Amino acid sequence: MSKENNGIRAKIQKFGSNLSGMIMPNIGAFIAWGLITAFFIPDGWTPNETMATLVDPMIKYLLPLLIGFTGGRMIYDIRGGVVGATATMGVIVGAEQPMFIGAMIMGPLGGYLIKKIDDLFQAKIRQGFEMLYNNFSAGILAAILAMIAVAGIGPVVSGLTNILADGVAAIISAGLLPLASIIIEPAKALFLNNAINHGILTPLGSEQALETGKSILFLVEANPGPGLGILLAFSIFGKGVSKASAPGAAIIQFLGGIHEIYFPYILMKPTMIIAVIFGGMSGIFTLQLFDAGLHAAASPGSIFPIMALTPGNSYVGVILSIIIATAVSFAIGAFILKTSKDSEEDLAASTKKMEEMKGKKSSVSSSLTGEQENDVLETPVKDKTEVNKIIFACDAGMGSSAMGASLLKNKFKKSDIAIDVTNKAINEIPDDADIIITQKTLTERAKAKRPDAEHISVDNFLNSPRYDELVERLKDES
Repeated sequence: MSKENNGIRAKIQKFGSNLSGMIMPNIGAFIAWGLITAFFIPDGWTPNETMATLVDPMIKYLLPLLIGFTGGRMIYDIRGGVVGATATMGVIVGAEQPMFIGAMIMGPLGGYLIKKIDDLFQAKIRQGFEMLYNNFSAGILAAILAMIAVAGIGPVVSGLTNILADGVAAIISAGLLPLASIIIEPAKALFLNNAINHGILTPLGSEQALETGKSILFLVEANPGPGLGILLAFSIFGKGVSKASAPGAAIIQFLGGIHEIYFPYILMKPTMIIAVIFGGMSGIFTLQLFDAGLHAAASPGSIFPIMALTPGNSYVGVILSIIIATAVSFAIGAFILKTSKDSEEDLAASTKKMEEMKGKKSSVSSSLTGEQENDVLETPVKDKTEVNKIIFACDAGMGSSAMGASLLKNKFKKSDIAIDVTNKAINEIPDDADIIITQKTLTERAKAKRPDAEHISVDNFLNSPRYDELVERLKDES
């Protein structure tokens, strides 16, 4: 692949990462809205007129404002978040429908502009006038952006949103939505799944769910069936490392909702992409057939949140869509594995290929290959009296870092070490973090965020020897 194509792919991945980065930290709010909708709307599980009054304000105001704040904060911390959220209010007022796309525009724009203004003027402010400058510069810019959004950006984004929504509705009406799998399933192997799901499908699905109480779009990408079918096929018909590791990967993918764990298996046998495409198409077709969907986005794509957010009249369709997608993906995958005459590419090589495509080390690498990493312990090293909080940091602050944090918590618990361990997005590392654990390719970003903290670099969050070394070190110092 040429350097030009690599550059284009990197830009697309960065754009997708930014889109999903504004949605994913707020998934809890989306789920809260989905649960309130599921229980209290007139056709919900337990209709309640008073509680149902929460539904419209949450989707029209709360969720877009959270997205706008997050987008601004990604660019310029809290100051950018405040300006971004205020600017987002302009597109909310300037449009009738929920302004998720508008929030994704105005949030980062507000953060970017206040950062540029500070770069120009902040160093020139005389001592004693800093607070005056900070408050009024942010307030004036936010007011101007909000007014511009009301007058111009809101109506434009509203029109674009209507076009997108009408396009999705036309695809659904024409029964062509299953064809989306031809694009979505290969894109998942390129790590564009979060960009597609949380950047496009979640906002459009939320608007659809506001009108109908559910949306099929929440399961177009998040259905765990296609990936589960692939892993089951490798569990039975695979060879060597892939066969041995696939059952554990299937549990993590289906129950934990971390779909990226099956991507190396597809890269190892590229023809398996056919299996997940047809698995995805069959799952979407089943959802259409039963008019099924979810109340809100299920994140992660685990069977547990999917079931929790399924309306009472959609259980049959949702369950069947997962079963059928799994069965179709498994059948085609098994056929490919049984009839393929090519020698199976080593799973470690496939994982390396996945890392190159993603542009960074994958958190699943060694959980699949069982390799020990050449981890690096960075200086300075803090003694136990200085360690009160340990942070696992990754791009989104979910998935792999959460699993790493859970693993270290268990090791600390067994060793009676009372130190706080949690996971965060790389851009949200708190100022009081004493030790920060990241994958090697993210360490420099983490050090730039918190240069005075101790940094531990690992290749794999799930199986690093540095965890035991850290436990022993902190035990010895106790």
